[in-house]
Amino acid sequence: MSAEPSPGREPAGHVLILGGTTEGRRLAEALAADPAYAASYRVTNSLAGRVGAPVLPPGETRIGGFGGAEGLAGWITAHGVTHVVDATHPFAERMSFHAAEAEALTGVPTLALRRPGWSPGPGDAWTFADDLAGAAAVLPSLGRRAFLTTGRTGLHLFAHLTDTWFLVRSVDPPQGPVPPRMEPLLARGPFGLEQERELLARHRVDVLVTKDSGGDATAPKLTAAREAGIPVLVVRRPPVPAGVARAESVDAALRWLGDGGRTL
Repeated sequence: MSAEPSPGREPAGHVLILGGTTEGRRLAEALAADPAYAASYRVTNSLAGRVGAPVLPPGETRIGGFGGAEGLAGWITAHGVTHVVDATHPFAERMSFHAAEAEALTGVPTLALRRPGWSPGPGDAWTFADDLAGAAAVLPSLGRRAFLTTGRTGLHLFAHLTDTWFLVRSVDPPQGPVPPRMEPLLARGPFGLEQERELLARHRVDVLVTKDSGGDATAPKLTAAREAGIPVLVVRRPPVPAGVARAESVDAALRWLGDGGRTL
């Protein structure tokens, strides 16, 4: 950090972590573990509340939405937030744009913390789609027994595919319109390579559908698919809003906070 805090004083800074990801939790843990950061920053973790029994990170926690960009800006102002770290899921596009709009409204510096995405390697057979609707359109041409790992939201976009069998893995049970031939699998990562190999073989999966979430927790499914010669349908990430500072690691986010949100 750029300066040591004075002992006995209340933290001068207040970091709002828009979390719900491994990176958001690890950032909160790093801020709590380092005495200099802990003395300099009060930390509030904001979780969307879409997952039952979430793993709570260190610091204060609030659950639920803010009511759009203006609501977020109002909360930032009312609670004296000095820095915002958008560590939401890479596909939480609406929240990221709300954070960018709130930065414009309040002037409070905002950082988008995004783990690096995945890239195909030798032996991979990847097809890309821009969104879930695009993935649903191309899926029937790639296989008939799909392992769908895009979460429970957006399942309605696959509900019309009556000839495709789906194994749907999610943390919480799927709701709303779902594909008629579907087996739910409730599980929370990380997932090991041997586990993924066995899953693909047991369910005779012939196509894997995934978002480009990045990270290590769910990457073994890509290796298992490559080994089995199974095509992978990858939904591309939405872009980070223009003008927002970006970091790909917790260490980079800590450097940004240590410098007062000015540089990476």
